[in-house]
Amino acid sequence: MFSRPGASYNQLMPKARHLTLRCPECQADLKIDAATGEVIFHKAAKRPTAAGKDFEKLLQELKEEKTQAEEIFEREVEALKNRDRLLEEKFQQALRHAEESPDDEPPPRPFDLD
Repeated sequence: MFSRPGASYNQLMPKARHLTLRCPECQADLKIDAATGEVIFHKAAKRPTAAGKDFEKLLQELKEEKTQAEEIFEREVEALKNRDRLLEEKFQQALRHAEESPDDEPPPRPFDLD
């Protein structure tokens, strides 16, 4: 199996300083240091321009994304307005509750616990 008796596969393989791999997901070329496992070099794969779509379709998609972003922004602004109102109502309710049922004695101070 091996050319030398008693030699393992790893002993027969030359010690490579760098490994060159291709990412299966994005097809990028990666150069990795064999000792540390860190990426030394990354080269992104070339993608076709506009992914095969015409200019009008790209422009339409951009307008749709802009409209969607504006809708999300408006929802968040409205949520912030309601948030202030809700926090104020919760505070007033807690204040009323504290006034209606005051504690008979103040809470213990840390100095009193010793």
